[in-house]
Amino acid sequence: MYHQPTTRVPGGTTFSRELSRMSGVALPLAGAYLAELAMYSITKVVVGRLGYVELAATGLSGDITFEILAVLFGYLSIIGVMVAEADGAEDRATTRHRARQGFIVATLLAIPGTILIWNLDLIFPHLGQRPEVVALTGPFLAGVAPSALPLLWFTALRNVVSALNRARAVLMVTLAAVALNTFLAYALILGSFGFPALGLFGAGLAISISTWAMFLGLVILIRLDGFFAPYQFFDSLPTIDWPHCRSVFRLGLPVAGIVILEGGLFAAVALLMGSFGAEALATNNIVFTWIATAFVLVLGLSEAVMVRVARWTGVGDRVSARRAGLIGIGLTITIMSVLAIVPLVFSEQIVAIFLEPDDPALPAIMETAASLFIISAFLGVFDGLQAVASRALRGLRDTLIPMWIAAVGYWLVGIGGGVLLAFEFGFGPSGLWMGLAGGLMVTGVILTWRFIKRTRIPAPDMTEAVPSETQAK
Repeated sequence: MYHQPTTRVPGGTTFSRELSRMSGVALPLAGAYLAELAMYSITKVVVGRLGYVELAATGLSGDITFEILAVLFGYLSIIGVMVAEADGAEDRATTRHRARQGFIVATLLAIPGTILIWNLDLIFPHLGQRPEVVALTGPFLAGVAPSALPLLWFTALRNVVSALNRARAVLMVTLAAVALNTFLAYALILGSFGFPALGLFGAGLAISISTWAMFLGLVILIRLDGFFAPYQFFDSLPTIDWPHCRSVFRLGLPVAGIVILEGGLFAAVALLMGSFGAEALATNNIVFTWIATAFVLVLGLSEAVMVRVARWTGVGDRVSARRAGLIGIGLTITIMSVLAIVPLVFSEQIVAIFLEPDDPALPAIMETAASLFIISAFLGVFDGLQAVASRALRGLRDTLIPMWIAAVGYWLVGIGGGVLLAFEFGFGPSGLWMGLAGGLMVTGVILTWRFIKRTRIPAPDMTEAVPSETQAK
């Protein structure tokens, strides 16, 4: 339930002040998310030099891997909400306890996550994927699976430092990790700089090494930053508080459900696209990489909105929580509308980044990509809208109903409509993306409406303030 105002006068912030504080969290996070995505994107670019089948295999296994991890990230995101609430209420002991338990939850989630990622190549043949693509996914998965544990530890710490408005440290270590990953990608995939050429296994291994470096770098920065000293996050080994861990899993389950529904939506489109052949799947990977790049720019803003709404929830200020959410929603629509112009103007240049000019599949991929980029311009706006509205509601601990809204929007409208358009009405790959766009639009609009409704300020009861005519007499 949403806390009523208790310790602070409602409206304890202004538009400009909230925008400034939100930007202080959002900009470093956006840069960090973009850098994290760059690891997978750079890997795809380098793998594309090996051929479009290798690109299809890496794109399929990499995208599914990332979606699995994103589900686990959803569980961990509730830690940021809980830490922001406690810190907003100036309860340092609870802040420390919640952060440390979040690290334990991340460890527990990493075990099944690693096992599942390592064995995805056993599942792909049962999902209708082409044998020549599936055969190449195993080496990549073996290399990338060890990245799950450090990435979940890093995510738990990232949620904590973001909730405490210290997101700049996240950006610093992530940028360094991207530089390391770029070097390792060329070295381990192609055998540059005197290293052995390991192909797709080297692609996964480069990501794993970079992720471990990223996690260790964030730990070092936290230890060196005097701001975190009073919280004593690392002063002793944490003991497991099972009731609190169960609370995290309970609150995080609907969040993970939303991520499963959203991630499953894109994964299902990728799998369905595979039925049109390796060329269509490679095209989908290229266009999806652009969509993901644009999306992470507002993902940082969405996460900032979540912690700002949660912080104001912690002090019981409904007016400021509403203001934070609406600022984030307005900024997201503006940013994604501007970014929608890019794929319309530079579609050929984006495709050229991934494939060699003499690749035999280039003409067919270029033609399909042109139509998908048009749809992506519309899709991106509503993808950003549903992301920020969902996280604004998450800051209110409102997660169960948004999960069901996502289920209807993503799957009934998105996948259901996409399958009909692609296979029944003959629109092919474009039909799948049209359904995807429709599902995101429905979900984004309804979630935004729900946030506005949940944070509406009740009108004052005038019957108590104004004497009735009988009382006056």
